[in-house]
Amino acid sequence: MKFLDEAKIFLKSGDGGPGACSFRREKFVEYGGPDGGNGGRGGHVLVEGVEGLNTLIDFRYQQHFKAKTGGHGSGRDRSGGAADDLVIRVPVGTVVLAEDKETVLADVTEVGQRVRLARGGDGGFGNAHYKTSTNRAPRRADPGWPGEELWVWLRLKLIADAGLVGLPNAGKSTFLAAVSRARPKIADYPFTTLHPNLGVVGLDEREFVIADIPGLIEGAHEGAGLGDRFLGHVERCGALLHLVDGTQEDPGGAYRTVRHELEAYGTVLSAKTELVALNKADALDEEEQAERLAALEAACGRRPFLISGASGQGVRELLRALWQAIEADRAAEAERERVEQAPAGASPAPWTP
Repeated sequence: MKFLDEAKIFLKSGDGGPGACSFRREKFVEYGGPDGGNGGRGGHVLVEGVEGLNTLIDFRYQQHFKAKTGGHGSGRDRSGGAADDLVIRVPVGTVVLAEDKETVLADVTEVGQRVRLARGGDGGFGNAHYKTSTNRAPRRADPGWPGEELWVWLRLKLIADAGLVGLPNAGKSTFLAAVSRARPKIADYPFTTLHPNLGVVGLDEREFVIADIPGLIEGAHEGAGLGDRFLGHVERCGALLHLVDGTQEDPGGAYRTVRHELEAYGTVLSAKTELVALNKADALDEEEQAERLAALEAACGRRPFLISGASGQGVRELLRALWQAIEADRAAEAERERVEQAPAGASPAPWTP
């Protein structure tokens, strides 16, 4: 299955059904009066998060979605039925944007979550609705109200606990394959990863998800290389793991290049907890390891981890530190939600894990 993380689709909710203009006609019933029923409501357009999907490829082959029209009213005061809602199923993590690609209409973060994007039109009134003591034989019946129509963008942001960032050939795919059952493409040339990959890491009877995205190069925020659009897949992560290739001459410069791209993308990523690791330690001797660790520490301002995704050196310790960062982010998020849900003017009780 091909990976697609952005699609533009057209939505139209159902029109309301027209009301009926009808009069009661029965033998021996004189002046039966109006009995035209109302029209039914048109179908809403909803978006729903479902399990088992991790791509928007289905929306490449179908871009137009239209809900059904409400039922027509009829005689004998029979109202038309409301049309069924049109439910569009999307992967969890999908953000629905308006046509300007900035206004957020919906953010689907849970399985089963439903958000209405377009409201169905109301049905028109039949002539029985307009009957009064002074207007006993109205001949007015209204058509249904039209439904809403709009173009929207669907943008998938994968749900992961941690994200891997770094320059091309930093060893991100090798690391993901070493710590999980994911099998991303691995080769000795840049940009072997062309779309994000997810891997589930098992650590001390716990599990968390790591997302590997294509490598960043200088100028990615301006469209260089594969651009920085894939950074959206690590926006929801609790922590970032920044891998730096230890075999290159200037690991500090490599770190600064990626950090510049993260900051250019926005504070969503630049403010996240970041762990830094010097990868490919198995290809360095002790003197080179010490020299490049010092250069990287000077660039990032803290002691980086020394690891090798190929041999497993230092990987376990790094994963434990990564899990601690994820737990700290979850605790902070729970505290924020608790404060936001507290009644206005009330001082929330202290939170205990």
